[in-house]
This record gives sequence, C-alpha cells and structure tokens, in this order.
Amino acid sequence: MRIMLIEDDLDMQELLRDFLANYDYEVSPFAKPLEALQELRKENHYDIVVLDLMLPQIDGFDVCKKIRQMSNIPIIISSARGNLGDKVVAFEYGADDYLAKPYEPKELVIRINAIIKRVYNAPSKKEVSGFVIDEHLMQIVFDGHNLELTPIEFKIFYFLLQNPKKVLSRQAIAQSFGIELSGEKDRTIDMHISNIRSKIFDDSKSAKYIKSVWGMGYQFIG
Repeated sequence: MRIMLIEDDLDMQELLRDFLANYDYEVSPFAKPLEALQELRKENHYDIVVLDLMLPQIDGFDVCKKIRQMSNIPIIISSARGNLGDKVVAFEYGADDYLAKPYEPKELVIRINAIIKRVYNAPSKKEVSGFVIDEHLMQIVFDGHNLELTPIEFKIFYFLLQNPKKVLSRQAIAQSFGIELSGEKDRTIDMHISNIRSKIFDDSKSAKYIKSVWGMGYQFIG
C-alpha cells in the first residue's frame, strides 16, 4: 500500500515514514501541498492520503477539497487543530477520518488498516430499503436518482441505514464519523438530518424514513 503524506514538519515526516515502513506501508512525503496535488493529478497509484491542515502555500482544508474533486482516494486528516469546528469542515470537504495531534503512530496504523478493510476489501454496493449505497463513491441512489449528499450527510445517512430500527443518539451519530458534540444544545446533527430529509422528500411530522425520537435521537424506519 502506498501512502501520500502531506506534512511540512520534516521530523514528523521521518517519524511516520519509518514507523509505517514497519507495517509494509510505502510513504511518499510532501512538504509542499501544491506539489502533492500535482503528483496526484498525474499518478493514480496512491492508496491513502494522510494530510496535515497547517501547511504552507495553501490551507489543508482547501487541499482536502481539491483532492476530493479529483479522486475518491481515502483521506486521513492528521492535525494539531482538533476542535469540533475543524472536524466538521474536514468531513464536509470529504475527509474519511480525523486524527488530532499528538497521537501515537500506532493509532494511525489502526486507522489506516480500518480504512483499507472498509474501502478496499468490502463490496462497493449494497441496498437497504430501496436505497442503493456505493461506499467507494460515497453516493446513495434512491428511485434511480443520486441523492447528491455531501460527504458528512453520506456518513450520517449511511450510519442510520446500517442500523435500521435502532434509536441512535445525536452523540452516537456524531461519533460514527469521528467528532464529539459540544453539548446537548449542539444542533450540528439536526441540521444535517434536516438536509438529508429534504433530499429524500421525508416529512419530519409524518416520517417514512427518518423518525425523530424525542429526547433520544433518530431512527431509520424505512
């Protein structure tokens, strides 16, 4: 497996390159994100991108967005910026995982292995209650139409579809894609659920697919 590491800290580059080599991962480090983007445009044999956010030339969020526009390659954010807002933006821009520095390199290996198992060893498509899910493309098709979900909407709806009939708390839904809500008044998940409902034409007052369970969370009932 080949990993593109976009990280301007040379000590961090060396640490991760040497550590990941112990697990038979070949790491290609890039200190300049524009060079990494150019490499991705001409090379398609990388398997995962590990991306820092605090970079020269261009902000890491913009790098993430540009990568996702050209490729479905998995992206792991590796950054000292670990607040909720940064995590939400990263997932909105198409990141697959978020690892806040400092962390043990072994945890990065665990995250990489999980993504490899999920993305490269699992069947691409599955169907739940008429919703056709393509995990590789991060798309859900219903009644012949792509729902045009954002990456974070895809992750939320996919989590609901994977747990039919279960009542899932807002915190559990948030944790499924790697963020922690700031408290009971945090309406991040509610906002995304509302967007998903509008795309599947589901009325919250007479729900056919996503039911609100007062004081608890949400339930896929389709």
